[in-house]
Amino acid sequence: MLRALAGRSEGRSPGYEGPLALTRLQVRNPRSGEYDYSIGVAEGEVIASIAQALRAAQPAWRDLGIQRRIGVLRRWKQALQHRGDDIRKALRTDTGRHFIADGEFGGLLRNIDRWCAQAPDLFASPERASAAFPDVALKGQREPYPLLGVISPWNFPLLLSLIDAVPALLAGCAAIVKPSEVTPRFAEPLGAAIAAVPELQEVLRFISGDGRSGAALIEHVDVVAFTGSVASGRKVAAAAAAAFIPAFLELGGKDPAIVLAGADIDRAATSILRASVSATGQACQSLERVYVHDSAYDKFVEVITQKARGTPLSYPDPDAGIVGPLIFEKQADIIRSQLEDAVAKGAQIRAGGEVRDLGGGVWIAPTVLSGVNHDMSVMTEETFGPVIPIMPFTNEDKAIELANDSQYGLSGAVFAADEADAQRVAARMNAGGISINDAGMTTIIFEAEKSAFNLSGMGPSRMGACGLTRFFRQKALFINRGRVMPIEALAEGQD
Repeated sequence: MLRALAGRSEGRSPGYEGPLALTRLQVRNPRSGEYDYSIGVAEGEVIASIAQALRAAQPAWRDLGIQRRIGVLRRWKQALQHRGDDIRKALRTDTGRHFIADGEFGGLLRNIDRWCAQAPDLFASPERASAAFPDVALKGQREPYPLLGVISPWNFPLLLSLIDAVPALLAGCAAIVKPSEVTPRFAEPLGAAIAAVPELQEVLRFISGDGRSGAALIEHVDVVAFTGSVASGRKVAAAAAAAFIPAFLELGGKDPAIVLAGADIDRAATSILRASVSATGQACQSLERVYVHDSAYDKFVEVITQKARGTPLSYPDPDAGIVGPLIFEKQADIIRSQLEDAVAKGAQIRAGGEVRDLGGGVWIAPTVLSGVNHDMSVMTEETFGPVIPIMPFTNEDKAIELANDSQYGLSGAVFAADEADAQRVAARMNAGGISINDAGMTTIIFEAEKSAFNLSGMGPSRMGACGLTRFFRQKALFINRGRVMPIEALAEGQD
C-alpha cells in the first residue's frame, strides 16, 4: 500500500495521503489571519499510484456484500467518535466556527447511520416478466463504479468531503477525496480514524493539494463528484467529458424567499434571518434575496432589521455569539463590491454593512438592505455572505417572475397564511427544493430527492435514495425460459 503521506510539515497521518512534496501551500487561520499550517501538493504520478491501489482493492470491497460493508462503516463511526475531539478541534480551526463545526461532525455520524439503515433496500432488484415477451424474465443488477473522485469545498469541509463518499462506499465503490486547500486541517485527524479500520483504508483515501491536484484526480477515476463554484464546476464538467466519465456537480445558488400577503411576518423574518446568516452565509443554500408583498414590506424590513441588529458576532470569544468569521478572506472583496454597487444605485443599509478586520480575521455582521432591484449585483450574483437584500412585489405573478430571474436554481422558500397558496407558488419556482413556511430546510433534511436547476448543478441528486443509487451502473439480464426465435422468423414476405 502506498504510504507517501502529507499533512502538517511536522506530522503524518496514515489515512491522509499525498506527497512529501517540495511544493507546499500555506494555510490561513480564519480567526487570526495567520498562516499557521501547510500542506503538500499531490501531483499526477502520486495520484495515479493511489488510484491504482484503490482500484486493486475495490473488487474485494464490492464482493464483501452490503451487510459486511455496513459493518465496516459502523466500525468507522466508532473510530470517528474515538477521535472526535481531534477532528472537531481541527474543524474549528479550519473554519473559525465552533457550533457549526461540531454540527458537521454530528451530521457525518448521522449520515453514516442513515445510509447504513437505507442501503440494503436499495440493492433489491426483483425479477419481472417482459410485457412484450412473457416467456422472457428481466432481472436487474447493480454494478458500482470502481473509483469515485471527490473534490470538495472549503465552507463545510468535513461534511461535504464525505456526503458523496459515504453512500458510494456502501454501493461498493472505492473513493479518493481532495478537500479544499483553504480548510485542510481536519483531514489529518480524519485520516487517523480511517487508518483505524484497515478494510476502509484500502478503499478510502484523502489527498492534499490545490486545483491542479483536483484536475489530475479526474484523469484517474470513473465518476467525479464536485461541490463548488459554477466557474470551477464548468472546468470539472469539461474535464470529465474529455475523460468520458459522469460528473455530479453541486454548484452555486442565489436562493430566493417569497413572503406573500398575510404571511406571519415574525415567523418569516426569524426563518429568513437564520437561513441567510447561518455559517456566516457561506453556504450555497443560503437565502440571498427576499421578495415581500408590498402590503407587508415595511413591517417585514423593520422586524428583520431589529433581529439582525440583535445577532452578535462570535468575537472575541469563539464560544459565544452566533456569526463567525469569513473563512476565505477573498470572499470579503466580493461582498464589499456588491454592497458598494447597491448603495451607489440607491439601496439603503438597515443593519450591518461593514466588512471589518477583528483580531486578524475578516468579519461582517448580518446585513439588511432595502431599496434594492435587479440592476444590482447583490440581487443577481452569488454573495456567499450574511447579506439580506429585500425587495417589494405587487402580486404573486411578479413575485415568481423575480424569483425566477436568476441563472441559479438551487432552493428557495415561500411564506403564506394559506399553505395551499405557498405550494402553488412553489410549484412555479425554478429551484430544486422549496421550504414552505420555513427556510433552509434542505440544509438539515436529506431524505427528499431534488434536482438543481439552471447553473446550480448537473447530474442526479445527492439527496434521497438517488444519493446512493447514482453510484451504480445498471445491468439488465434477459432470461428466456421459452422457445428461441428460429432463423425463419427473419424471412422476407411475412406479415
